[in-house]
Amino acid sequence: MALPSLDDYFPDWKQREELAEAMIPIIGKLYRKNVVTYCYGRALYNQSVTSLMKTHRYVRQVARNELSEFETYPILEAMAGLDLGPSHIDVGKLTSQFMEETGNGAGDADAFVRRECAEVIGRHVPPLEQPQDVVLYGFGRIGRLVARLLIEKTGSGHQLRLRAVVVRPSGAKDDLIKRASLLRRDSVHGAFQGTIRVDEDHQCIIANGNVIRVIYSNDPAEVDYTAYGIDNAIIVDSTGAWRDEKSLSRHLEAKGADRVVLTAPGKGNIKNIVSGVNSELISSEDRIIAAASCTTNAIVPILKAVNDEFEIVHGHLETVHAYTNDQNLSDNFHSKNRRGRAAPLNMVITETGASEAVVKLMPEMAGKLTGNAIRVPTPNVSLAICNLSLGRSVTVGELNDYLRWVALHSRLQRQIDFTTSPEVVSSDFVGNRHACIVDGEATLVDDNRCVLYVWYDNEFGYSCQVVRIVQKLAGISYPLIPSDVASTGFG
Repeated sequence: MALPSLDDYFPDWKQREELAEAMIPIIGKLYRKNVVTYCYGRALYNQSVTSLMKTHRYVRQVARNELSEFETYPILEAMAGLDLGPSHIDVGKLTSQFMEETGNGAGDADAFVRRECAEVIGRHVPPLEQPQDVVLYGFGRIGRLVARLLIEKTGSGHQLRLRAVVVRPSGAKDDLIKRASLLRRDSVHGAFQGTIRVDEDHQCIIANGNVIRVIYSNDPAEVDYTAYGIDNAIIVDSTGAWRDEKSLSRHLEAKGADRVVLTAPGKGNIKNIVSGVNSELISSEDRIIAAASCTTNAIVPILKAVNDEFEIVHGHLETVHAYTNDQNLSDNFHSKNRRGRAAPLNMVITETGASEAVVKLMPEMAGKLTGNAIRVPTPNVSLAICNLSLGRSVTVGELNDYLRWVALHSRLQRQIDFTTSPEVVSSDFVGNRHACIVDGEATLVDDNRCVLYVWYDNEFGYSCQVVRIVQKLAGISYPLIPSDVASTGFG
């Protein structure tokens, strides 16, 4: 095959750029009708031109196919011409299927899309009978990121609606302005994508048109949400102050509160859910569930995927974790060993409950795992090193090919991402929406022993998992096209 001329690259880029620009209004119009578009599990809505182009580039590199804007645009254009009802449609996978069927993608795209989307044409059934009110109890690192995600996913307004945040009274005269500023600017995750203003007369923050009441309280049971027009709300508790059923039940004593999601490991009999792994355990009867920890969310999907295919005989998990607010900026007293030492200056060996948490979610791992953790002087993005002994011999190529397939095609595609770059470092994964990212270039294999290096944005990736749980608890359900796309309903 003849190599392209160097003069071909720039015109090719400009043509693809033009197509990506033309995609944006189509994607936006579909999104406002609750038709959510993806490309191999990566959300296409609310993306810039270059972000859309990078998504196509990622798929070409990881899926090893020829997918580009030239191929996806006709499929997206055909979708725009149909009366599609609420659905989640993976344009990338539809395009690949179309290319396989026609050989070169030169067939009738309109007829193909009409056939594949037949079940949702004219089917205008909302994902929920009525919008679900959500309240954030706590407005720290996770609370504010969950807020960003809920605002981003407002869509037509018929899904999850962020109605309020509850915080302890600070006594500061400009408290509301400071809270809004922390939502607007973030040293790690950058600026809020949209507009934020403060209405002090009504004690609320208005973000991209979403009116968010700011309520002050020291006791979950004392809040009367109905006084703010909020009812049957899902309360997302990100304070970490209450983690057992008795204390979290205080939320349910509040007027207008209906269910609780804890953004930490729950104690006792509380269900710990890792979205994509055991989401099916969520039932309409649940009133309190927990989203486990960020590390548990990162390692359980990988361990499940590997165990399903190769069987894990034994493993050691070492997490290299970014420092958190629990640690001290400078040396000071701390109830836990070593965590009192200055977080920005030291690597700190500490314990982790991740291996025990894995066993709760995967009982077949009982007696097979050990674990430890090291806190390091970075503000975000962590790394799990999974040293595993498998039930059979495997090669690097076989293991990586399997994990690449899992990231692109399995029902864990929202949880597991895959990278092939030999140059990536932790900051490259800030804002990644997956629970974890397999570093394929770092994979080590020796007979039946392997070491997997798994990155995770312990703030944003985890917050995405929390929102997926809230969606599931609310009962949000979409037809999925193609039907093999992941069923978690969140990008």
